[in-house]
Amino acid sequence: MAKHGKKYLAAAKLIDVHKRYSVDEAVGLVRQTAQVNQKKFDETVDVAIRLGVDPKHADQMVRGAVVLPHGIGKTVRVAVFAKGDKAKIAKDAGADIVGAEDLAEKVNAGQIEFDRVIATPDMMALVGRLGKVLGPRGLMPNPKLGTVTQDVTAAVKAAKAGSIEFRAEKSGIVHAGVGKASFSEDAIAANVKALVTAINRAKPAGAKGTFIKKVSISSTMGPGVKLDPATALNT
Repeated sequence: MAKHGKKYLAAAKLIDVHKRYSVDEAVGLVRQTAQVNQKKFDETVDVAIRLGVDPKHADQMVRGAVVLPHGIGKTVRVAVFAKGDKAKIAKDAGADIVGAEDLAEKVNAGQIEFDRVIATPDMMALVGRLGKVLGPRGLMPNPKLGTVTQDVTAAVKAAKAGSIEFRAEKSGIVHAGVGKASFSEDAIAANVKALVTAINRAKPAGAKGTFIKKVSISSTMGPGVKLDPATALNT
């Protein structure tokens, strides 16, 4: 079992492991423990959500995207596969890299200088051949996530504004970063609610019983704080 340092243990003493906190209470504790634990860098606030699904079954897969109202606290580099007018539109929308065969060559060469990939539908025959490179990195464009689209302006702006993708892992858990510990408590809480609400709305037809079972948040180096899922839903 991994041993925790003094700062982590001091932070952990502030948290009641048997309590499910409201979102506001949990966010306050996460920011407090992040400050106690580490002042040298701006820690990411992570959310872990255990769902009542078995992703091995197609009708229980949970996947989607959501624009966090306060972004994720870092600059998102966007690459767009497009040609002609769509390429120009992508550049005008703020895409960092735009191309077609030339961009594919860079990707095959391992030049992954972006965080999000968007493609127009006519480019998917080309992009599909990059699956072995983009897939393991979670960068493969997908129409269900809005990253294969004719509306490249909206897609680029959403990515730049803080759109994140979520997907249930084999164990039925979704992990996602929702900002930085330096964000205000209100901003973090709003981002947490946006994520949990989006996941709740993505409940698959095959899910039975309680869908959102457990939710916890933590800073990069801090202890987890359990929260009451009901308080994390936008009404």
